[in-house]
Amino acid sequence: MRDILREGLRELGLDEAKAEPLEAFARLVLEKNRVMNLTAITDEADFARLHLLDCAALLTVAGFDGKKTVDVGTGAGFPGVPLRILCPDARMTLLDSTSKRVDFLREACGTLGLDGVEFVAGRAEEFAAQRRESFDVATSRAVAALPVLCELCLPLVRVGGQFLAMKSAQSDEELASAAHAIETLGGRVSRVADYTIPRSDVTHRVIVIDKVKPTPAKYPRAFGQIKKKPL
Repeated sequence: MRDILREGLRELGLDEAKAEPLEAFARLVLEKNRVMNLTAITDEADFARLHLLDCAALLTVAGFDGKKTVDVGTGAGFPGVPLRILCPDARMTLLDSTSKRVDFLREACGTLGLDGVEFVAGRAEEFAAQRRESFDVATSRAVAALPVLCELCLPLVRVGGQFLAMKSAQSDEELASAAHAIETLGGRVSRVADYTIPRSDVTHRVIVIDKVKPTPAKYPRAFGQIKKKPL
């Protein structure tokens, strides 16, 4: 695994020395996955490529050092934990609705000696009531449709910040369907960046949405409404 990570980081122009802590995080996830559903990808080489290097590729699109970033629906810590490992000055908030996952991430980051990380167990639409427009960047690798993700993430981002949505390269239709939501919530698509994950033939996409005006106070709605009637 470490060789794949080292070679992939080199390909991305990132610090190869970070392969070691990335591998250490992978082993913590895979060990915990024996008793908790964290990932369906358990082959070490696939884990390195499809999780860790996929997350690392975000750094070819945006910078995180010194920025307050919230990773919405972080799950097993993707992309938040790899980004924090690769960007020591990033201030990362890991947000997930499942408290057991958040507890695992708190323990894992403690084991890895990662400071500057906040752990929040809660729903994004409820968290927005406390921390509205207080983050420089929001990331999400969650599987929800883009109109739903936008309503969960854009209210957390300050004007001048960005929402980075990690999506399939075949997401043109989904992006088109989110146009109204993005505009309504104060966003504007500034870039659609397709990339091939290092050491693989898999192509993924980052949709970069700039926050250009405040999100109207009535958003986000309750999750039931968001899901039933996306913007």
